[in-house]
Amino acid sequence: MPAAAGPRHPTATPLCAALGAGVDAAGSGPVFVASYRPGEGEAELPLPLRQSAFTYDNALAAIALVACGDVPRARRIGDALLHGLSHDRTFSDGRVRNAYRAGPVGDGPPPMPGWWDAKKNLWAEDAYQDGTATGNVAWAALALLTLDQAAPDGGYRTGARRMLGWIGEHTRDRRPPEGFSGGVDGFDPVQTPLAWKSTEHNLDVHAVAAWLHRLDGRPEDAATAKTARGFLDAAFVADPGLFRLGTVPDGALQPIAHTALDTQLWPLIGVLGAPASWRAAYAYAEAHMGVPGGFDFNEDRDGLWIEGTAQAALTLRALGRVPEAMRLLDGLSGQVSPSGYLYAANVARLTTGIAIGPASKEPDFFYFRRPHLGATAWAALAATGWNPFTGRTAE
Repeated sequence: MPAAAGPRHPTATPLCAALGAGVDAAGSGPVFVASYRPGEGEAELPLPLRQSAFTYDNALAAIALVACGDVPRARRIGDALLHGLSHDRTFSDGRVRNAYRAGPVGDGPPPMPGWWDAKKNLWAEDAYQDGTATGNVAWAALALLTLDQAAPDGGYRTGARRMLGWIGEHTRDRRPPEGFSGGVDGFDPVQTPLAWKSTEHNLDVHAVAAWLHRLDGRPEDAATAKTARGFLDAAFVADPGLFRLGTVPDGALQPIAHTALDTQLWPLIGVLGAPASWRAAYAYAEAHMGVPGGFDFNEDRDGLWIEGTAQAALTLRALGRVPEAMRLLDGLSGQVSPSGYLYAANVARLTTGIAIGPASKEPDFFYFRRPHLGATAWAALAATGWNPFTGRTAE
């Protein structure tokens, strides 16, 4: 397994320690780590988040722990992902859920997050958390492929291949531009297919398929990677130099009036040999999403999105702009919570302009000033110089 190259930022050590402490606090054996902790002035998290360990955040934490050199704790999350893959309460088709209940997984189906609704006198769950987003499955697979490099006997590559198989079977969308749709949403046993396609998700799928093809040389993986890459090419707008969010449910490409930071950054580090023309997307992000200390999620510039700023720092390292990356990380050192995790945002509520799910009537996806596992993991990746899409150093 290659070691991280280039300079480690001084925050790497405390960030890695915070991630490791989060795993230990989750319990013994394979565990899912809670994504959020109460923020400033909060005694407790809102009920839907109180027990929630989002798969994306946990996948990031596992990858970051490998970058930190802490493979044993990374494997505890990876083994929980494998357990969720093979012990789902309803399905046996290779999917993982968007979230699980934080803590040890136990022997049977891993419990889902939820809460007792006293007014309705029932156990409640969240439709998004019970669902399966294509990008989250791909991130879980990236975590397993990262662990496969460190522990080839752990069954991680087989798990990643099952996850990619679910994506190919359940989300392939041949409407032009061909690619992979958003996944499924809602409660068991009948969930709603999501007809839109996401540029970010297709980047994730490309990274998994390309990685598996490098390992095993299977032509079907090359074909999957090519399809997802073709969607990225279709989503890129050379003038003004940006990536569209993806498509709307009827298949038409999204307009360029609204974009997102991660959609601009991830293709630059997730595709080996990415076209030089794509670098314009970073300049677009600087011009339209830059805020003091880093970047917002979108163009309204209503605050600092800490996770995305860490993504930008890693992207700068990959582009050879290491001093700029280090300055961004210097600024994030002021966003550390008492727990050691980074906050999700530097403001009380950060808008994204995106809806949580198909039932949303307005853009209701926000980031709050709460300690966040995902933001901490991205910062650790940037501080160590580790590219989660390739399992290689970013420089």
